[in-house]
Amino acid sequence: MINKIIKQLKNHLTDYPAPMNLSLFWNFGFLSGICLAIQIISGLFLSMHYIPHPDLAFDSIEHIMRDVKNGWYIRYAHSNGASFFFISLYIHIGRGLYYRSYTAPKYSVWVSGLVIFILTMLTAFVGYVLPWGQMSYWGATVITNLFSVIPFVGEDIVQWIWGGFALNYATIPRFFAIHFLVPFIILALVMLHLKLLHEVGSTNPALSDNSIEAIKFNPYFVVKDLTTLILLLFLLTYFIHFKPNLLGHPDNYIKANPLVTPLHIVPEWYFLPFYAILRSVESKVGGVLLMAFALLIHFIMPLWSLSSLLFFPARCRFIYRKLYWFFILNFFLLGWLGGNPVEEPYSSLTTYCTAFYFLYFIILVPLVEIIEQNLYLALQSKKNLIKKKKNDKKYN
Repeated sequence: MINKIIKQLKNHLTDYPAPMNLSLFWNFGFLSGICLAIQIISGLFLSMHYIPHPDLAFDSIEHIMRDVKNGWYIRYAHSNGASFFFISLYIHIGRGLYYRSYTAPKYSVWVSGLVIFILTMLTAFVGYVLPWGQMSYWGATVITNLFSVIPFVGEDIVQWIWGGFALNYATIPRFFAIHFLVPFIILALVMLHLKLLHEVGSTNPALSDNSIEAIKFNPYFVVKDLTTLILLLFLLTYFIHFKPNLLGHPDNYIKANPLVTPLHIVPEWYFLPFYAILRSVESKVGGVLLMAFALLIHFIMPLWSLSSLLFFPARCRFIYRKLYWFFILNFFLLGWLGGNPVEEPYSSLTTYCTAFYFLYFIILVPLVEIIEQNLYLALQSKKNLIKKKKNDKKYN
């Protein structure tokens, strides 16, 4: 049994064949796993001192920061580690979109990765509530209220999440239990994700049929992964020591007060693009549906992707390449708009950016694929015609 486990680990960690031309963008899956490990380990230590109670949660965080030996380091590693985790995930997903890693036979890998991303968002949200600061309290109030749009049972679901008619003594223990449990589910899904990936192989940046020679993962890609790991740990250490609060909201260092509403309620930065989509329409139901569809569209987008472009390198698709980077710029703009008040000109800009977000997946990408495929076929036809004329001229 032990020999079988060792053999499986060897096959997945050392002998796994990968295309020799993988760039550093393929390292962010590994870095996401490292960030997950940092979050789980630091979270276990924090749970030993955290008290999930509305009257004591904020003070227990202060106790960790001030009285527990090296508690400040563990707490800042956990809070900043979440940001680094999402940076790695966003780049990892962005690379998959650029190189069309969602096409068959990698669709199962893509879906498992998206499930991991959504569960990570859930874990981060409930974790943001646990410090019980002003932004935690009111952010949780706003976001959990979104479930009220569900017909007939919406209000009951909200009250069940809260454990009453408002955030109270029952809310934090529930959120703490979810925040503690879900990372282990994510860890299991990561193992499944790797297994599915190793069954079909990594996406080749040059040709998706993996016709380029493959090499063993160890030592070539292990060295590359370790190089980026050192850089990640250096940047995380820098933020912990010199910019620990840069990525957080200052209002969250004020104890939650149900009687005082912040002037501008915003979630953590990694939720801001989807928060902007939520606020892009005046209708609460419409906003919730748009935000949900903004995530679900990644599951269904591969269904209308042209498989005939499977062997066409992304770097050679000049129209798609420009469109993709415009989409990335639009996503950053949505994040910036999500952190601004709901007023002009931000409201109009948010509507336009949200419209482009959905147009990109539903219309623009399929349209560009059709155009580029026709251009490619026309070019091949022209080359064949020229070649035929040369041959006819040669034999005549």
